[in-house]
Amino acid sequence: MRPRDRLLAAVVAVLWGVNFLAIHFGLTHFPPMLLACLRFTLIAIPTILFVPRPAVPLRWFLGYGIGFGTLQFVFLFVAMDVGMPTGLASLVLQSSAPLTVVLGVLLLRERPSRRQVVGIGAAALGLAAIAAAQSQSAALVPVLLTLLAGLSWAVGNLCARLAAPPEPMHLTLWACVVPPVPLLVLSLATEGPAADLEALRTAFTPSGWVGIGAVVYLVVFATIIGSGIWTALIRRYPAGVVAPYSMLVPIIGMSSAALVLGERPGIVEIVAGAVVVGGVLLGSARPAAQAGTAEEPVDGSASGTDDPAPPRCPGANERPFPATEPVRAAVGATRRPDSEAVDREGAGQ
Repeated sequence: MRPRDRLLAAVVAVLWGVNFLAIHFGLTHFPPMLLACLRFTLIAIPTILFVPRPAVPLRWFLGYGIGFGTLQFVFLFVAMDVGMPTGLASLVLQSSAPLTVVLGVLLLRERPSRRQVVGIGAAALGLAAIAAAQSQSAALVPVLLTLLAGLSWAVGNLCARLAAPPEPMHLTLWACVVPPVPLLVLSLATEGPAADLEALRTAFTPSGWVGIGAVVYLVVFATIIGSGIWTALIRRYPAGVVAPYSMLVPIIGMSSAALVLGERPGIVEIVAGAVVVGGVLLGSARPAAQAGTAEEPVDGSASGTDDPAPPRCPGANERPFPATEPVRAAVGATRRPDSEAVDREGAGQ
């Protein structure tokens, strides 16, 4: 990757890591499901008006919107509302990567490599250690809810793979059209109309500015800017070159939570977190034989010409925990390389 693009990938990791702080502050004013509803509604309205609907099968579109959009944020926001530490949430949500492979094996008969199996095992051990440590302080339920958020994201990943969108960013934006109505219904049913109306009524008062700022950050910086840059990078380079930068997200998330909120994870959480990050990175590592061409842009810019080079299909180890052949068979055609962007886009964080 060019130095400029490395910097852009790092900027996205910072935007997504600080995203968890925005969720924390948003929850100080808005109920969790109302906060999620506002986030997706503010993205859905301009999407319907200005973004072409992706030409993908309806079932995979709805599956992506329900898994990635609705259920992930129900579980994540509720988990953080009932006590999940902000920094730890950014780490445990990375469970979506190994869970995507597990679901691929169980549901799509994908065949992971030995390296991926080792990476999944390491990440699972790290997450189990975190859950055990949290259970000692009666905080196991928030961890389990965050793991369910990661599982929901993994379900969304599989639906996105099977959808094989020609424009991944269009699918990500249109997935935001699905959650608002079910989230509003859930909010009214569980949080109550009175709580929702009070939060909205006081949103533009001094006590509500923090909540408004959080919503703006979630919509503009985490979703539109962060996902837009990420999608552009994933279209220019093989996914295995770009995806490891997402492992900076929990590092930024935990560091920013420690700096701003004073969170201090215990030694078990720190060591287990390093094991989780290492396991995911191991699963996304590329064989040495491919290293010579790993960082060449796929748009032909390295050659100094204006003519784009033909798209190169990524190898089997060029994304976190990939295994695409059974998916290709399921959809009946080889999917385009740029469809891998939906696997690691952080609009869900």
